[in-house]
Amino acid sequence: MDQRRSPSASERKRDPERTRALLLEAAAAEFGAKGYAATRTTDIAARAGVNKQLISYYFGGKEGLYKELATSWHGTAAEMASPEQPLDTVLAGFVHTTLTDHGRLWAWSNLADDSPPTDEAFLRAQVEQMRERQNAGELPADLDPGFLLLALMAAASAPLTLRHTARQITGEDPATPEFATKYAEQLALLVRHLSGRT
Repeated sequence: MDQRRSPSASERKRDPERTRALLLEAAAAEFGAKGYAATRTTDIAARAGVNKQLISYYFGGKEGLYKELATSWHGTAAEMASPEQPLDTVLAGFVHTTLTDHGRLWAWSNLADDSPPTDEAFLRAQVEQMRERQNAGELPADLDPGFLLLALMAAASAPLTLRHTARQITGEDPATPEFATKYAEQLALLVRHLSGRT
């Protein structure tokens, strides 16, 4: 476990943004490793090197901290999924998130189905972006944009959610950056085929 020195009271007072950032980083790691239900605020605080009462002070508790992480991730994901980027590039970027704490956190929230709901508005906006890509001719018009988004999200997350299967199929370790790069290239090629850009 990555233990850090607990900042003194004067450090916490002088740098609340640093404390918030440490808590968010620690929470992403803990939620990503254990899921929402099994994660304890004591473990998050210990990993961040701060008093656990600061979780309530800054975030209102465990659920608020989780929602803050989700909001932060949605901002990052929205930038990655920018309509200015070709869809194959977007998908490749999401494959690489499977190597991060945020990727594991997302997988846990879907597999355990025990975390606070945080994604609906973000996901609906992503469906609309898929529809816009269809209207622009980037994707076939006969595909349902919601189901297509779901299929592409499942495909992008396969190195994380199907790690054992991926290892057996490819003989490679899907938890490595090298695998993510090779897999992302193949998914990008698939999307280019869908869009007729091969």
